[in-house]
Amino acid sequence: MTSQRNRTGAGSAAGKTRQDLVERTSRFGVDVITFARTVKADAVTRPLVSQLVRAATSVGANYSEANEAESRLDFKHKISICAKEARETQHWLHMLAAAYPEHKTRARGLWSEAKELTLIFGAIVRSCRTPRDETDNRT
Repeated sequence: MTSQRNRTGAGSAAGKTRQDLVERTSRFGVDVITFARTVKADAVTRPLVSQLVRAATSVGANYSEANEAESRLDFKHKISICAKEARETQHWLHMLAAAYPEHKTRARGLWSEAKELTLIFGAIVRSCRTPRDETDNRT
């Protein structure tokens, strides 16, 4: 099956949007890593920071995988994982800000970006309706 990248073409608007999102998800992961390095390590922060970094960096990794999907269904599945990881990142940012209010302002900015990514990936998933989706929605 043709990869998602080959279906839209390198010079297309979709190709530029895809590259923008690759860069955005990568920058998001780096920003979360940078933030995580400012958090003092203790018994509470270690697991929170670990989970936060895993979830946030997973968004970009899964988006890269989605761009090499083997089918439309595979693409949709991988994009839905991106949305889940972005939502999970929001959760860990909230927990960290609750545990350490001094990090609340920076966490809020990252939380907003995670929310935007969640909405973007959710919209992509909704736009990937398959014939099976249409059949499943009939009553």
